[in-house]
Amino acid sequence: MTKWVYAFGGGSADGDREDRNLLGGKGANLAEMAKLGLPVPPGFTLTTAVCTAFYENDRSYPSDLNDQVEDALAALEAKVDKKFGDPSNPLLVSVRSGARASMPGMMDTVLNLGLNDETTEGLAKLSGDRRFALDSYRRFITMYSDVVLGVPHSTFEEILETFKEERDYSLDTEISAEEWEEVIAEYKAAVKRALDFPFPTDPRDQLWGAIGAVFGSWMNDRANTYRRMYDIPSSWGTAVNIQAMVFGNMGDTSATGVAFTRDPSTGEKGYYGEFLINAQGEDVVAGIRTPQCLTEAMRIKMNDHLPSMETAMPDVFAQLTEVFDNLETHYRDMQDIEFTVEQGRLWMLQTRNGKRTTKAALKIAVDMVAEKLISEDEAVLRVDPTQLDQLLHPTIDESYTRDVLAKGLPASPGAASGAVVFDADEAETRAAQGEKVILVRVETSPEDIHGMHAAQAIVTARGGMTSHAAVVARGMGRPCVSGAGEIRIDTEALTFTTRGRVIKDGDTITVDGATGEVLMGEAPMIKPEMTGDFAALMEWADKARRMTVRTNAETPADVQTAKEFGAEGIGLCRTEHMFFDADRIAAVREMILAEDQMGRVAALAKILPMQRDDFAQIFRIMEDRPCTIRLLDPPLHEFLPHTEEDVHAVAEATGLPVEGLWQRAKDLSESNPMLGHRGCRLGITFPEIYEMQARAIFEAQALVEKETGVKPVAEVMIPLVATAKELEILKVRVEAVADDVDRETGVKPQYLIGTMIELPRAALRAGDIAKHGEFFSFGTNDLTQTTFGLSRDDAGKFLGDYLEAGIFEKDPFVSLDQDGVGDLVKIAAERGRAARPGLKLGICGEHGGDPASIHFCESAGLDYVSCSPYRVPIARLAAAQAALKAQA
Repeated sequence: MTKWVYAFGGGSADGDREDRNLLGGKGANLAEMAKLGLPVPPGFTLTTAVCTAFYENDRSYPSDLNDQVEDALAALEAKVDKKFGDPSNPLLVSVRSGARASMPGMMDTVLNLGLNDETTEGLAKLSGDRRFALDSYRRFITMYSDVVLGVPHSTFEEILETFKEERDYSLDTEISAEEWEEVIAEYKAAVKRALDFPFPTDPRDQLWGAIGAVFGSWMNDRANTYRRMYDIPSSWGTAVNIQAMVFGNMGDTSATGVAFTRDPSTGEKGYYGEFLINAQGEDVVAGIRTPQCLTEAMRIKMNDHLPSMETAMPDVFAQLTEVFDNLETHYRDMQDIEFTVEQGRLWMLQTRNGKRTTKAALKIAVDMVAEKLISEDEAVLRVDPTQLDQLLHPTIDESYTRDVLAKGLPASPGAASGAVVFDADEAETRAAQGEKVILVRVETSPEDIHGMHAAQAIVTARGGMTSHAAVVARGMGRPCVSGAGEIRIDTEALTFTTRGRVIKDGDTITVDGATGEVLMGEAPMIKPEMTGDFAALMEWADKARRMTVRTNAETPADVQTAKEFGAEGIGLCRTEHMFFDADRIAAVREMILAEDQMGRVAALAKILPMQRDDFAQIFRIMEDRPCTIRLLDPPLHEFLPHTEEDVHAVAEATGLPVEGLWQRAKDLSESNPMLGHRGCRLGITFPEIYEMQARAIFEAQALVEKETGVKPVAEVMIPLVATAKELEILKVRVEAVADDVDRETGVKPQYLIGTMIELPRAALRAGDIAKHGEFFSFGTNDLTQTTFGLSRDDAGKFLGDYLEAGIFEKDPFVSLDQDGVGDLVKIAAERGRAARPGLKLGICGEHGGDPASIHFCESAGLDYVSCSPYRVPIARLAAAQAALKAQA
């Protein structure tokens, strides 16, 4: 019989943290804390296998699940000495999700489950606090109606706000027990109006409704969006955790809070978090009330006038700090902890490895090595390579005079400018059109996830440092200012007012997530320095990795940037990109449109010194690092004149007649230029083009070697080869040019000749091609196009539908298709090295900067990856992680 339900609590548990895949992160860690003897309210977990079965069987449960739940419920009743549904001694439970990968706020939760009119009266008698019981009941109706029944949370929020306004109340805690009865009656009436049936009162019906809602939320829009963003497979599923309720809303000796064992924004060692007296957990994370600081040091730093937990509840705070230290030492990582204090007694509701900014991730990893908690290799494995991107972008210039509109909490560091938008859908739409936007909201909810991802930064008027906006923004690397209470948002007028000023939709503002300031206008930014913790981690990564990391670059600025980021050579210099400057395009067009070899040679003579200077600049920067230079590989249509003005410019530069040039352009036009007269096909039909480029490369080498004494290393790449004969013919011509330059300059060029594998036939016939090529570089952009038969320029029109339908797990132009395109890479590597042992292999498509693709390159035995300059650090770290995991 399959075990679907695992119990925990009372000092024991059926599972532990090693069962994360089965119990989900929350369930596994609750079991682990129970085994550690920490105060965990008892409960049980429905495994992720139930979720999988639920979706595989048309949202039906396994036949024996009900009996296992009943058994677990009976055991829970015995542990807490209460009865589920008993009017005189009611057991209430929370029902929470818990996937193996943390997805904060993306799935559904129900608290206080088991309440109805009768059990609420029993809770009131047991607790001696009728107001508390009714407060819990109204919370349950609100949450259950929203999560399970589909009655929007706003329905109840409007009722409550109207009730408070009529009585001039500002806080929920001002509402008396008798008044809560009135509110509850209105809530029930609202449910009846919305659904045509009353709010459900049977606790078991409530329980299965909540279980179904949590499993159902695994496939809701916000969860699907989050999984796509973080590459979490839908097949993993979520667990459901059912746990005896403990109450933080039982008066001034009760509280609830969220805490981190280190600062998740900076990584500084020290307890960091917030709590609320007389509240439940959702009040903190939802940003409904502005919480108080956990520690006195944090209170002073934030200039908060409300007492910290350290002073308001010193005994419980002391217990909590002991738990913090135990958990961090046990898990050897910074922990994100949820807790409740019920009438002075501490209860632990969750622990997990805390989400953190990249800056914090680096500091925590480096500090933990110094503290001897983890090794250097473990530190390298701790940091998500894609998050390094957060560190490689500008911050506000310190000399800038700030026009401060408002100040809130520094919820997620970094800075960004953009146009104000007030709606998540609008943010996504405008960002897709290329506009930089800042999402400004009263508070964010999980439904805003797509807009938050599209925005450059987020500003909220309400909420604390652990609110939904803050946690999600930090995970995404978006700057965020939360709790900017000065801001008053008018969603109908699409404006916000602050300090006597009105800011309209579309106005440009700047968000500084490090200071919590919102500024008017676009602030100037400065580039960060890659020193300190970043440099330390990169040093450890470089020791651990096997593959080298190069860059795709052809301008001196990009080459210099890549070198500063640690690039060990150039993996792809696209020479055609050097031809698009206005002062060069005429000569290139003259060369292409020439009717005979003499005309082409004359035009090429004008281009040669330009190319030679280009290559010399690159060699000076890269010194003796290898530079792979791809000979001309444009679809011809990119250079052909398309307008009358273009044709006249070529006619004026060449003296050729306009009519003849128009006719020549028409003759050269192609129906499918991406599969047309490009790459080595140009070199075969017009060999003088490749000969000119080879001469420019070798003369630049000679020039720089004479200047500096350093011998530049060129790897001459012949593109778009499909047959060995193409490479053989062109290799002979390039070698002849090298010999000529050697004789003319007295400097012997240091070079290899190889090709780019970007056609399926080339991959399959790699053994033949390797007889003439000294290196292969996989051009996975074109290899993906030609393997799938997709146009990367046009596929975006339907790829979203393919991803949504699960046909593709990821966009194959973003992350390498390891099954199809990857097989071709492996075949080419194997056959190429069989023909030429020691054949140098690399990848230079955009996949060279994608961590998942880099892991594949490690497994395929490639020698290097190459990527855009700003992704070089990402590739260095990903290559190190790939090597370490391969050794494990």
